[in-house]
Amino acid sequence: MCRILLTPFCFWLLIWLVISPFRILSLMAGRLCPRNRIFRNQNGFFMFRLFLIVFYSVSVIGLTGCSESDESDPESIVPAVAGEAEEPVAAEVAVVVVDAQKHVSKKTLSGRTSAYRMSEVRPQVTGIVKKRLFEEGTLVEAGEALYQIDSDQYQARVEQAVADVALAKASLVSLKSNMQRYQQLIHTKGISEQDFETAQAEYRQGLARLQSSQALLKSAQIDLQRTRITAPISGRIGRSNVTEGALVSIAQEAPLATIQQLDPIFVDIVQSSQQLIHLKRRMASGGLKPAGTTVTLTLEDGLGYEHSGNMQFTEVNVDARTGAVTLRAQFPNPDRMLLPGMYVRAEVQQGSQENVILIPQQAVIHNEKGEPVAWVVNDDNKVQERVLELIGSESGQWIVSNGLAAGERLIVEGLQRVHPGAAVVTVDWKQNPAVNKKALDLTAITE
Repeated sequence: MCRILLTPFCFWLLIWLVISPFRILSLMAGRLCPRNRIFRNQNGFFMFRLFLIVFYSVSVIGLTGCSESDESDPESIVPAVAGEAEEPVAAEVAVVVVDAQKHVSKKTLSGRTSAYRMSEVRPQVTGIVKKRLFEEGTLVEAGEALYQIDSDQYQARVEQAVADVALAKASLVSLKSNMQRYQQLIHTKGISEQDFETAQAEYRQGLARLQSSQALLKSAQIDLQRTRITAPISGRIGRSNVTEGALVSIAQEAPLATIQQLDPIFVDIVQSSQQLIHLKRRMASGGLKPAGTTVTLTLEDGLGYEHSGNMQFTEVNVDARTGAVTLRAQFPNPDRMLLPGMYVRAEVQQGSQENVILIPQQAVIHNEKGEPVAWVVNDDNKVQERVLELIGSESGQWIVSNGLAAGERLIVEGLQRVHPGAAVVTVDWKQNPAVNKKALDLTAITE
């Protein structure tokens, strides 16, 4: 502080020392030539300049003493030797002890739900809808009546078919009696062979007409029954596409309603054919063993589904448009939480592997060659570098197959403060749930 104050005083003192000789010569000249106005009234000016010289001299002496007192202060002493530096303090890093374990490889895939059974209610006869017999959105049982179509004309056809059957039966009785008489007369040669054959042919024709009439009666009865439309399966019925008074026909495109069975329910999961080939190659090489068929779901709100399902089968065809294969899983749905068409994320078990290490993704960096590396702390509390072999990621963690050993202390936080060979102080790493959740979301998106 004193040195800062000394600077302006020295500046003004230097200026005065330069100007003073000229002022003294001017005063002497004024005394020698008193008539010269230029040198008049200089005594006061000279005394003022003399006062400034004395003031600044005293200030310089005081500031010099202040500087010496500052230098004697222990806190202001600077090390005399530039090479004498303090020893570096070991940086603090957060570490986690890695452990080899059996790992079940899982994959998060997107999928959509579909009904276990679905049936479209369609008319099988043409007519006017007289009545709707169900409430929309309710559960219906197989065989339950849903619609009633006007049945008057179909009832008339049944009655006509009954009359045709009766007529055919009456005609057949006469033809049968006639044939039996001709059969007795043929033995006595009372009729010719031709007459007997004609009687047999007429009886057979009458029998055929009776069978035809009976078939028409059965068809008419079926059409009459179809005027009462029933549920083909049990399930929940949706909205009705027709109302009373609408004309429906066999050839119409739109169904009258749709029934879906939702418990259990299917989930169609999509996986790329490239991922499927990679999985099969790992299994063929022995690096991955088959795992279970259990599948878990995450719903659209980000929460998990309480019931787990089982994988049913994998399609043998690849979609030419998307290059994906469809996997179908079946889930119980007692509370009707899952509805057809919902988007879900399915976690599928794809295989298991022995002696793998899972580490946080933030603990992995890349060297100049682009190789994934991690830093560990050895027994001397110094940093060492390890080149890793990664086989994938899951739930915000890298899956390491080579490069780390069980029991090593892996640096997770504080990488920016250390370098290989540096001494460190270790503390246990505490995982941040918020960061972990973000890593899980990013992993699911990338997958």
